[in-house]
Amino acid sequence: MSHPLAHPPASDPALLLRFRDRQYSAELLAAALLHFDCFTWMKDHPGCTDGELCLEFDWIARPADVLMTLCRASGLLTTDGEGRHRLTTLGEEHFTKGSPWFLGPYFAPIRDTPIVKNFISVLTTGRPASWQAKSDTGDWHTSMLDPVFARSFTDLMNSRGITFGQHLAAALTTLLQDRHHVLDVAGGSGIYSACLTAAHPHLRATVLEQKPVDAITRTEIARHGLTNRVEVATGDMFAVEWPRTDVLLFSNVLHDWDFPEMDLLVEKAARTLPAGGLLIIHDAFIRDDKTGPLPVAEYSALLMNITQGKCYSPAEYGRCLTLHGFTPGPYQDTVADRGFMTAVKN
Repeated sequence: MSHPLAHPPASDPALLLRFRDRQYSAELLAAALLHFDCFTWMKDHPGCTDGELCLEFDWIARPADVLMTLCRASGLLTTDGEGRHRLTTLGEEHFTKGSPWFLGPYFAPIRDTPIVKNFISVLTTGRPASWQAKSDTGDWHTSMLDPVFARSFTDLMNSRGITFGQHLAAALTTLLQDRHHVLDVAGGSGIYSACLTAAHPHLRATVLEQKPVDAITRTEIARHGLTNRVEVATGDMFAVEWPRTDVLLFSNVLHDWDFPEMDLLVEKAARTLPAGGLLIIHDAFIRDDKTGPLPVAEYSALLMNITQGKCYSPAEYGRCLTLHGFTPGPYQDTVADRGFMTAVKN
């Protein structure tokens, strides 16, 4: 009899998740519109680049990229092959001062919300804001060291992870049939390892997690009845050596970090996998031309606010993977605006 985790739901929860994933996008636009008036400046400087915007408004490259991606996905501007931006009719008519159709007053009620203020800070410093704009918490990375927060956040991720994990496991069937062991780096509750091993009985898995999440992971793995197939290794993924494996999974991990940290994690993956080893990146992906999808661009705004990362494109991942001796494969959709790409260690 197959494991219960091997059976995904019949419905796609994309619409329901989008209500949550787009939570911060309006306030990122409000920050750009009302505090920087960047769209009026862009009207007066057609063909400006990210670099020129960063110089004019004292922005940091990563959050500026997230903002411009959201604007492209929302139809507010276009960007040519040389990285030069121009407002669309929509953007010029409704987001520039002096236009009879200017919508600034419509956004004014959220001008000074805590999240808008946090976006101003993130754009100009690059540092993540406090979790959910609360004054008594640190950013997400710091908050995860608190056992109570770690439990609540892990539950949050677990609620969507079961669907994501089941669809990922099904999509990887051919690629995993001759593999033996999955290392799930920063695997949270272990839901992805649980789904992979439930769907593929020949697999074993190790979840690498730091304290205090590791204790939660062990409890969750036991709840699924998979302690004989999934073990938990404790440690900070940046600090410890990783167990050897022939499959390595980054699920919703790299999007928490900027390029230097991503580079370090991929380099560690290259040291961990043998030649022919399989690397899997499961996440929400921006298209290579950074024109969308809109739900992912909106989700990237949330990530940019609370973490040190954003949603990356297959091309951005591919450049990092190639640098560290991997051959990247194509991106594939799974469910709810998520998908994966793989890479093989040379």
